[in-house]
Amino acid sequence: MTDTALNNLFDLSGHVAVVTGGGSGIGLGFADGLARAGASVVILGRSAARLDSAAEQLRRYGRPVLPLVCDVADEDAITAAMARIRSEFGYLDSCFANAGVRGGFTPLLETSLEAFREVTRVDLDGVFVTLREAARQMIEADRGGSLVAVSSLGAFQGMPRQPAYAASKAGVTSLIDSMAVELARYGIRANTVAPGWFDTDMTSAGLADERFRERVLPRVPLRRWGAPDDVGGVAVYLASAASRYHTGDVLRIDGGYLKF
Repeated sequence: MTDTALNNLFDLSGHVAVVTGGGSGIGLGFADGLARAGASVVILGRSAARLDSAAEQLRRYGRPVLPLVCDVADEDAITAAMARIRSEFGYLDSCFANAGVRGGFTPLLETSLEAFREVTRVDLDGVFVTLREAARQMIEADRGGSLVAVSSLGAFQGMPRQPAYAASKAGVTSLIDSMAVELARYGIRANTVAPGWFDTDMTSAGLADERFRERVLPRVPLRRWGAPDDVGGVAVYLASAASRYHTGDVLRIDGGYLKF
């Protein structure tokens, strides 16, 4: 690698990235890091108001930002969104499949198959379709690329009363492993990001509970909850040339929680 390439290792100028669930939380953290590094960013989500607010924040870096309303549980909606991205930018370099739902905290024996599928159709099926369509664009453009799926520590730890969420996140990890092996011939990398306890809308109720904080926070060696800003650099690394030989891996961003 030349000195010039080394100096620009994390420069994403000319790069096009898409982030599902990019209107808030970890998704917005990814998008912010990517835009700050020079990428054009497409953010997908179900709330137009939230997407518009996020897009306004991201545009401060002076890069193109395209907010698209899209429910990742709808295959046709994902396909249409990817076609729009191709039309607007001509190609796609990285895709972060971050959109997800947690579902309710229901005992296993009281969880219906329909309730189970309400979670998996977003957290597993939606990730599969999103990354499949992103890979299709990358292969057609012959530019290589980076696929990233967001999993959870629930893929490694037992999660009582959340069987659908846990199964989805474990499935996502194996899905990425499959993609990493199959798509390597096209110069496409595939990795998983597994966040720990982050302070987002999805976790706000739990983190507000004093008993929960007293039990969980002491088990985080860095002694704080994760914040969306903590994943921006991870997104830049995975999208950039810095990770050009890194594929089929799980990056745990948990403040050391799983090791303690």
